[in-house]
Amino acid sequence: MEILTDHADLARVDVSGVRRAINVGLLEDENLKPGDWILIHVGFALSKIDEEEAKAAMEFLEGIGQAYDDEIAAFKESSLDASDSAGRGEADAVR
Repeated sequence: MEILTDHADLARVDVSGVRRAINVGLLEDENLKPGDWILIHVGFALSKIDEEEAKAAMEFLEGIGQAYDDEIAAFKESSLDASDSAGRGEADAVR
């Protein structure tokens, strides 16, 4: 959704309707911008992916069923503040 100007290594993303700050420092050479799809795990952006790959990842995760629903529920309850350590969350394709 946006790169945080006061923290160049953080971005605010939307993960299944949950807005969250994540660390994008590992992708500093990717020239990330709003609308890009990225794969994240435990609060870190691991790779920039295309929309097709993002949809496939989401379909897989949603296919897990209740375990995925429980993770998203826990994710929604976690802090969304950009000053968080950005070290929590689950693997997901985000936009």
